Amino acid sequence: MGGVGWRRLGSKLRQRWGWESRLRARGFSSAPAAPPPPHMESVGFIGLGNMGSHMARNLVRAGYRVSVHDINEDAMNKFSDDGIPTKRSPLEVSESSDVVITMLPSSAHVLDVYSGGNGLLGNGGHLGPWLYIDSSTVDPQTSRTISTDMSRCSLKERKGYAEKPMMLDAPVSGGVPAAEAGTLTFME
Repeated sequence: MGGVGWRRLGSKLRQRWGWESRLRARGFSSAPAAPPPPHMESVGFIGLGNMGSHMARNLVRAGYRVSVHDINEDAMNKFSDDGIPTKRSPLEVSESSDVVITMLPSSAHVLDVYSGGNGLLGNGGHLGPWLYIDSSTVDPQTSRTISTDMSRCSLKERKGYAEKPMMLDAPVSGGVPAAEAGTLTFME
């Protein structure tokens, strides 16, 4: 998770809050760097498949406090065995995170994780995380639906410069080898 793609993601955040220099300084790569800013310390990661498991581990190596969730108990156990907190639902992930990243196999999974019974947006419209990044490869309508649902939400408390939660549709390119190496390119 680094390189050119995070810089492009940074341009989205710069447009919104002027944060490109902060993101570039942090690098969003698996290489150790300065500690993350307080409003980005805790990252929730949902979807621990072939891509997501490597992405989440790279965040751990980069110094982020990461909690994870997946419907596959074996995938969760691998993280739990390494001392990485696992959560029983997407809602639990959101309750302990500043930023949530999802990497899921289909539009149906994305809709369920965000809007399902114990989904990320299931806290009465008052969200803890200020930033949601969906890296799943899904149809545009799914991303629009989630973004529209999120636009009706508010933050429980202000995080950094954020006054409302933000959703980024940021699919990745590079496949499993790039996920493992921490060199994925994020598209906007």
